Amino acid sequence: MSSNNILMRGLAALEAFCFGRRGLVLGVLLALTAVMGWFALQLRMDAGFEKQMPVGHEYVQTFQKYRDDVLGANRLNIVVKARKAGATIWTPAGLKRLYEVTQAVTYLPSVDRLGVQSLWTPNSFVNEITEEGFRADPLIAGTVMPEALTPEMIAGIRQAADQGGFVGTLVSRDETSAMIVAELAETDRDGKKLDYVAYNHLLEEKIRAKFEDADFEIQIIGFAKQIGDVADGAASVLEFCAIAMLLTAGAVYWYCRSLRFTLLALGCSLTSLVWQFGTLRLLGFGLDPLAVLVPFLVFAIGVSHGVQQINFIVRELAHGKTTVQACRASFTGLLIPGILALVTAFVSFVTLLLIPIPMVRELAITASLGVAYKIVTNLVMLPVAASYFRMNEGFATKAMEINRQRGQWLRHVARVAEPRNAAITLGVVAVVFAAAAWQSRDRVVGTLQPGAPELRPEARFNQDAVSISTNYDTGLDWLTVVFESPPNSCENAAIGAWQDDFVWKLQAVEGVLSVSSFATQLRLFNQGYNEGNPKMGVVPIDPGNYSGLATEIGRIRGMMRKDCSMTAVHLFLTDHKATTIHRVIEAVKAFRDEQPLAGSTIRLASGNAGVLAAINDEVEKSELPMMLYVYAAIVVLVFVVYRDFRAVLACCLPLTVGTFIGYWFMKELQIGLTVATLPVMVLAVGIGVDYAFYIYNRLQGHLAQGQPVVKAIEHAILEVGTATIFTALTLAIGVATWSFSALKFQADMGKLLAFMFIVNMVMAMTALPAFAVWLERLFPRSKPAYAPGLLQH
Repeated sequence: MSSNNILMRGLAALEAFCFGRRGLVLGVLLALTAVMGWFALQLRMDAGFEKQMPVGHEYVQTFQKYRDDVLGANRLNIVVKARKAGATIWTPAGLKRLYEVTQAVTYLPSVDRLGVQSLWTPNSFVNEITEEGFRADPLIAGTVMPEALTPEMIAGIRQAADQGGFVGTLVSRDETSAMIVAELAETDRDGKKLDYVAYNHLLEEKIRAKFEDADFEIQIIGFAKQIGDVADGAASVLEFCAIAMLLTAGAVYWYCRSLRFTLLALGCSLTSLVWQFGTLRLLGFGLDPLAVLVPFLVFAIGVSHGVQQINFIVRELAHGKTTVQACRASFTGLLIPGILALVTAFVSFVTLLLIPIPMVRELAITASLGVAYKIVTNLVMLPVAASYFRMNEGFATKAMEINRQRGQWLRHVARVAEPRNAAITLGVVAVVFAAAAWQSRDRVVGTLQPGAPELRPEARFNQDAVSISTNYDTGLDWLTVVFESPPNSCENAAIGAWQDDFVWKLQAVEGVLSVSSFATQLRLFNQGYNEGNPKMGVVPIDPGNYSGLATEIGRIRGMMRKDCSMTAVHLFLTDHKATTIHRVIEAVKAFRDEQPLAGSTIRLASGNAGVLAAINDEVEKSELPMMLYVYAAIVVLVFVVYRDFRAVLACCLPLTVGTFIGYWFMKELQIGLTVATLPVMVLAVGIGVDYAFYIYNRLQGHLAQGQPVVKAIEHAILEVGTATIFTALTLAIGVATWSFSALKFQADMGKLLAFMFIVNMVMAMTALPAFAVWLERLFPRSKPAYAPGLLQH
């Protein structure tokens, strides 16, 4: 028995089961929806700093190994700033407010209390040169109380801050503000994870709302604040998704002129969304704020398939069939192209598992589940449920007449199949592809804006970040480079000299704001112990002196391990743009390669910029293999179903052109390729495949019936072209509403998706037919086309 007959029998058996036991099938699906709905209601936002770290990456391994020895990457920077013109922080009210905020921050949950630093903490001390030598005293003595400050005491504190080098670090350069730095632990002693969304609200309630007034402004930056603001903004996505659903509902009703079909198409897509959320809860996952759009993007795929089903059913009704017959025909006729499209989208999302970042892998599971459920809800549930409708022939005839009128201009589009027009089209496509490939060649992996790229420039977080980076030498972004040596290296002065050379070269690199290092501390302490002689501001070469100074520096948090097996260099950056981080990373690697030191190594990298560098590195390394796997899956699936290399080329080449046009669009709008945008490009491939499969499936069916290719393409475009164009425009308009979101990354995703929906539709309606025509001319068939599951309609 031929495989085609086996496939036909399998389809017939499945159709007979689903429609022979309609009540049972729908009852089981509704019961499943109710159960999943109960679990879906328990789903919560779940963000995590360490979820963004690539597993096993060199930089992350360095971060994990030395996380207790260097500056923590998960920090909070809180600034108390005097509001009034001409005012400074050097007032009784200013220092008192700083003290109060310092105390409040110290006793926040998840804060490492020993790591909190401000002018008022005992770990801020001033190195003073006296007749007896080098002395370190607290910047503000423990006996000083904020209520008892006098002008003389404040003048002394101000002088000490200047003398201790705290202007630019704990005090702004214009002296209008002062900073508190705190490090957060992501898990507490009981192993409970930090809830970043709730923590953000706690910061607003306990710090900002309590201490900000007409006299003082409170600025807060750090991952916990950033991800909390993103999560709060992500909640607004529900509003835009509701607007998109309403627009989609209105458009579907306008298309089919049936309230029942409209509600059915949306209901089936929402059903899979409920199953998706319920399954995530059962798997113990939450919904990451950066991945909150993905379920609704998958919803868009469901609407696309739903419209194709409605289009097929209405066409069958117009041919005189009953509702049950029309639904059974739609079930069988669209099951294969629908499964083909959804399996391709499923594989596309599964390939995201190649990126070893826990957040991305959760996103891949989330999206894959949603797409897999679409096979049931949109290809089985929808036609089975629709078979209960009672639609008279008049409705179908009227609907088809409306579609015929709408589709009149499609006959002009179908003329792209004429050989001369097809050649011109391919020429235009080739030029566009060449331009897109050229323009997208230097697209950036990573973020392209300073501050939090997920938020708009006018967002409070980004305003705070700009203010802090402008007025301080240390801000939100820093890269920690680790100098690793054998244990007990405190007498090896060559290490200090080597690091001193490194600091000298790196501080001149564009994007490096300031440098704090073991070597700079050696210079400072050596000068201090030699009566402040400027000539002694060097790294000592005497092993004994070197060892003694290293012991002193060991008391400073984040600079070294006690045995000198690790010393650190903290490079504070102007921003965390991908170009800035990449430039600094390359400079570190160049020094490491050009000036090695026997027995010691330079390891990258800790700090939040180190984590971002690792993320960008993994995204860049994973992008090409991931896309190759996606296209390989498409090639295999198309060939297995249609057994024709022409089908593979006709479906894949226009999709490739669309993908590069998308990269070009990203570059022009300054949208970097990140963990947030990469899934959108994958989704765009999935949507593009949908359009291509539905058109090519009808084309192959008409070719199998013996029609010439030009006429077959015309019939295919007239049959599914209206639904394809309608779906693309509807979804594009729906996601375009996200452009008004308070979150910049949602707005960017809305623009990118809307653009990709349209581009892939245009490619499917023009490039695909043109390719198909010339493939038939260049490689004539020796036997009729193979159309799996073809029904005669």
